[in-house]
Amino acid sequence: MKLLQIEAPGRAVWKDAPVPSPGPGEVLVRIRGIATCPHWDLHILGGQPMFPGMKLTYPYLPGQPGHEAVGEVVALGPDVTALRVGASVAVWRDTGARPQGCYAQFNVSRVDDLLEVPASLGAADIASLELAMCVEVSFQQLERLGGVAGRSVGLAGLGPAGLVAVQLARAHGAAEVVGIDPVAERRELAAKLGAHRTVPPDAAAWPASRSHGALDDAIDLTGVPASIEFLMDRTRRCVTLFGVLREEVRFGTRHLFGPGLTLMGYGDHNRPAAETALRFITEGKLRLAPLITHTLPFARYAEGIDLLRRKEAVKVLFDPWAE
Repeated sequence: MKLLQIEAPGRAVWKDAPVPSPGPGEVLVRIRGIATCPHWDLHILGGQPMFPGMKLTYPYLPGQPGHEAVGEVVALGPDVTALRVGASVAVWRDTGARPQGCYAQFNVSRVDDLLEVPASLGAADIASLELAMCVEVSFQQLERLGGVAGRSVGLAGLGPAGLVAVQLARAHGAAEVVGIDPVAERRELAAKLGAHRTVPPDAAAWPASRSHGALDDAIDLTGVPASIEFLMDRTRRCVTLFGVLREEVRFGTRHLFGPGLTLMGYGDHNRPAAETALRFITEGKLRLAPLITHTLPFARYAEGIDLLRRKEAVKVLFDPWAE
């Protein structure tokens, strides 16, 4: 089989490797399609750690950082009964424990990390289930405060996660979904996917106030302190964090009263979040295919990541079997 390996920053190769064999509690999956996770791909190919303090070693793990994948079960490990050969499955979480990532023609996955999905769904429709699960966790966090039904929800950062969040906010019954991003094309796509209105993060056009014109709740999907603080100054109840935070955020006196603002961190990846996302997909309330702006063979991996770097692609779907 063929798999991708990032041998050094800026250098990825598509090379031969033996087909792995599933062990206990595992299945062998023939990968049908895999989508980029832009931050992971850009950081690892660019030689930068994804998380503060993360140590990078090259050659990077074979098939990594690929994890948003869909495929067909072609072999079962010992004692596996939860899945059958021929089942269509999508990865719903990546624990980082697998020895090989999904940028490959075949991959071994733990049964517990897969969900069976309708075979009628195309690769673009379901490959990014893992991303949808991740974003749904932020809505689980807001559910601890009563949820977003009937409320005004702001979403800062309309990259792939933000575009999923727009649809999840609608699916969870938000009365108003406000998409915030400086890139006009991203705002336009968010509007097509269900945002009631979209705005750039312009402090002059939207003066800071936690009363007049404020959001009820917000999710930051950037991890950028300026974005988070922009939301904090315009949100009544809660700002919850999805983006990877690399710098400190200022919580000031203006956030203590009227009532006090809750700044909430992220939760844990969990199967119910994945199952909720899958249900919304099958009900037509969450569409992942519009996030796929380019489909390429793996041999053009570097080209696909360059499209992400130049912000000419939202997500790229790689076909491991295309020439």
